[in-house]
Order: sequence, then structure tokens, then C-alpha cells
Amino acid sequence: QLQLVESGGGLVQPGGSLRLSCTASGSSLGDYAVGWFRQAPGKEREGVGCISSSGAYTNTGASVMGRGTTSRDDAKTTVYLQVNNLEPEDTGVYYCAAVRQRIGCPLLRDAMDFWGKGTLVTVSS
Repeated sequence: QLQLVESGGGLVQPGGSLRLSCTASGSSLGDYAVGWFRQAPGKEREGVGCISSSGAYTNTGASVMGRGTTSRDDAKTTVYLQVNNLEPEDTGVYYCAAVRQRIGCPLLRDAMDFWGKGTLVTVSS
């Protein structure tokens, strides 16, 4: 059973950057597309970025377009989310999720089969 654990959250000042990690256990991520989602207080969970199983394809959510990048390591055990020029509106719990899929990556909450428990990011001065 694939298990996902997010790390790297915390308090960040506006204008700063964050790099979150999503580490897999129980199975390699080699056959999985992986996505990042976030949920701000009182709001729906939204897609932030995703990457295909090969790493050749990525998709970025509108809220971080031009500021966010999703990548994965060659060993296919960890997926990263980098967001630059952070704004208070980026505050929320960030989740990684995965679905066994060879082509593309769905930045859709309902398409994902496995979820981590999330890591809190707070953007505040």
C-alpha cells in the first residue's frame, strides 16, 4: 500500500519561498502521477501542481502559475513542490496525492487515490 508523507511546511514571510517534499513508502512512485493540493481555511481543496510518472509532463494550478514548480527525483521516491514569491493567500495545508497513471497528470482532487496527511504552510510577517 502506497503511503505518502509531506514535509517542509512552516512559517514563511511574504515574498519568500518554500520547498515541500512528498516521500513515498510501501511502493515506489515510479508508476504514479503525483499532485500537490492545498486547502486554505474555509475554502475548497485546490490543485497546485502535478507531475507525470516519467517526470516529462507537469501541470501548474492557476493560483501559483509562474511561481510554482513540481519536480521529482530520479529514484522516483520523492516529489517536490517549489513556490516562490509567497503571498499570504498561499497559506493553507498542503497535501500530496498520487494515482497510478502512465501518461500525464490529473490536477483533480477526485482523480487521486492516495493522500498524505498534509503539512501546514503559513505565510505571514
